[in-house]
Amino acid sequence: MASSPVPHRVLIIGGGTAGVTVAARLNRAGIEDVTVLDPAVTHYYQPLWTLVGGGQVDVRRTGRPEAKVIPKGVEHIAEAATAIDPAAKVVTTASGQRLHYETLVLAPGLQLDFGGVPGLTEALAEAPVSSNYRADLAPRTWELIRGMRSGTAVFTQPAGPIKCAGAPQKIAYLAADYWRRQGVLDDIRIVLVLPDPVMFKVPVWAAQLERVAARYGIEVRKTSELVELDSAARTAAIVDHTTGTKETLSFDLLHAVPPQHAPDFVRSSPVANPENPFGYVDVDQYTLRHKRFPEVFALGDVADLPTSKTGAAIRKQAPVVVENLKAVLAGQEPTARYDGYTSCPLVTARDKMLLAEFGYDLEPAPTIPFLDTTKERRDMWLLKRYGLPAFYWHAMLPGLA
Repeated sequence: MASSPVPHRVLIIGGGTAGVTVAARLNRAGIEDVTVLDPAVTHYYQPLWTLVGGGQVDVRRTGRPEAKVIPKGVEHIAEAATAIDPAAKVVTTASGQRLHYETLVLAPGLQLDFGGVPGLTEALAEAPVSSNYRADLAPRTWELIRGMRSGTAVFTQPAGPIKCAGAPQKIAYLAADYWRRQGVLDDIRIVLVLPDPVMFKVPVWAAQLERVAARYGIEVRKTSELVELDSAARTAAIVDHTTGTKETLSFDLLHAVPPQHAPDFVRSSPVANPENPFGYVDVDQYTLRHKRFPEVFALGDVADLPTSKTGAAIRKQAPVVVENLKAVLAGQEPTARYDGYTSCPLVTARDKMLLAEFGYDLEPAPTIPFLDTTKERRDMWLLKRYGLPAFYWHAMLPGLA
């Protein structure tokens, strides 16, 4: 196997939101020898996939060539990581390269496990089933919603931390509002399957979402989860984890969010939290530095942090990682701290949105003065549709904000 003769000063695994943002910030800070390891050809702005599934955005507008978002001056190795040896400070790639590093940033995102629900993979090919969590499937969601005029629609969310935990609800509301405007909502039964005992972890927004679901007549199954699909019979098995009861629902449309976990090469490595069943990276929640390997940092969806996994969280995590990484490179102790800030744009209609912002303390942490984002607002929907994508491509990814 090939081996890099000189350690990379900063090796970043992952060329998504977190990896590129950190690379850009390090580049702007004058840190040399920064390398991004990622095989992706296309870089996607995934938050828009909800609106793709809702028929409001063309999926082709959500991606750009990966090579064009990697900052100039940053090396890009277009390969996948397959193993991490933090004791030897080595990452192995799919081609067998052994990349030595001085410091390592883990930002590979999450792995979608469609096979984690028996029958789901088959149903995606054979039944009226889709998922906005993949770019190739999100347009199909809209086709199914647009073509439905009666019957039962089921929207599910798996147990465990997932990226953009509000997305399973948002598509249900977009679909319901479309059917309302088409005059067919009364002929459609909507069932929303959620794994938690509340609709949102912060009470002020949980109360609003309860009202939104009631407005559309949505049946909410809390503490419940999709455990099996029969594509031929078009039935979904739902288990209530509180009572242990199992319900079989016939469906005419089903939007499924797959179980998610850290990539296998992370889960099987020493950098994973041994107490976390999903294999997330064991970092300090404030410094984002690994608890056992001081030259390793992690941010984004793969980090084991008690906050929601969103792009807004990454925007606040990236400066902390960069400042603390610079300190480590200079032989100093990290002092920058992340307070758990995250944001979830909760689309509740085809032209309205709630903006949930909070930190580790689960208290509202608004960043837009003079606007009450605990109420449904059209300007917040415009922010999601137009403002945030522009901010992402032109300010966040280049490391400017």
